[in-house]
Amino acid sequence: MSLHSLYVDLNSFFASAEQQLRPELRGRPVGVLPVMADTTCCIAASIDAKRFGIKTGTPVWQARKLCKDIVFVQARPAAYVEIHHRIIAAVESCTPVGEVLSIDEMACELMGSDRQEAHAVKLGNEIKQAIYTQVGEVLHSSVGIAPNRFLAKTASNMQKPDGLVVIRQDELPQRLYGLKLGALNGIGRAMEQRLNQLGIHSVEQLCTASRETLRHAWGGVEGERYYAKLRGDVLASLPTQRASIGHSHVLAPELRTPDSALAVLHRLLHKAAMRLRHYGYCAGGLGLHLSYLKTAAGHAHWVDQARFSPHADTLRLNPVLAELWQRRPPDPGPLLKVGVVLTHLVEHNQVTRDLFDPEDQHAPLNSVLDRINQRYGPNTLYFGGAHHGRGAAPMRIAFSHVPELQVESDG
Repeated sequence: MSLHSLYVDLNSFFASAEQQLRPELRGRPVGVLPVMADTTCCIAASIDAKRFGIKTGTPVWQARKLCKDIVFVQARPAAYVEIHHRIIAAVESCTPVGEVLSIDEMACELMGSDRQEAHAVKLGNEIKQAIYTQVGEVLHSSVGIAPNRFLAKTASNMQKPDGLVVIRQDELPQRLYGLKLGALNGIGRAMEQRLNQLGIHSVEQLCTASRETLRHAWGGVEGERYYAKLRGDVLASLPTQRASIGHSHVLAPELRTPDSALAVLHRLLHKAAMRLRHYGYCAGGLGLHLSYLKTAAGHAHWVDQARFSPHADTLRLNPVLAELWQRRPPDPGPLLKVGVVLTHLVEHNQVTRDLFDPEDQHAPLNSVLDRINQRYGPNTLYFGGAHHGRGAAPMRIAFSHVPELQVESDG
């Protein structure tokens, strides 16, 4: 009765969704692109494409070199979100979903007899079958079952595609020894380097390290939590607070001029401000991110930010963006990617009003703007700066953010 968590991870989700929607793509190597341009990279690759070594982040030119028959399609985020909700419903028909972690990952807590291995495995197979029959026959998933969510996610990654793996309490920690450090959730490049500096180069060394060593590696209590999770302990989730709201966009070739890029930036800012108000936050900072096409000197990037008293007024954010734009150095080449991020978020009801600006005079305007755009589409009303970018910057899906169609639909 030591199994507590079941983790569902959809395999090659964006590409599989395209194959489900377009039967002619089934069985073919498919790469999903943010825009149809040779200068971009794959944001997803089908199971068939992965057999050629193509994966998320593979540039278009390299993907063509690895597989001459690859088919590229442009991402359709709204379609993926709709399929995502259908998958949630399919899983819910078998067992409650405890938490949705991303567009293609969700965790379920095992209860009662489902904590017994035979019942848990049966439930995992029922979930996979429910996704096939209720959503689509090419939507494969890998299921992990383990004593806690961390290990269940680890198990879901151990057999892809279409796997089902159980990690038992009495197998720990030896069952993990064959994995690489980077295969464990929470260990990225920077953390792996920190662990290496402490003499930890393998999962076995990680599992046998002391609680104090891991506390030092993580710089606090999270190291102790990691020590416990490796041993199968079930820990309460720490409270989280949204840290930022942002959008970025890879520019199509015809939008790589300064004027067009700025229009797209205004479009991104307006989308972010609408989400900010929808979630009930105010922002105290705005960041601007610019990336340029690769030159002989390499990739060029530029980042800047501004701080101000927290608010959620698009009309007041527009001049901040304009100021940041004017501060950028001379462009070293055509712009490739632009992004804005609203930072230093504070819940709206926790904001202390500025003594010299006691009321948000534009609140009614922002409210009307949001309601009309939610009802009739995001480009129904917009500020003039976004005019030439209104058809750009469609919905995007980040790893940890599932867009809300009501707020982020492309109309």
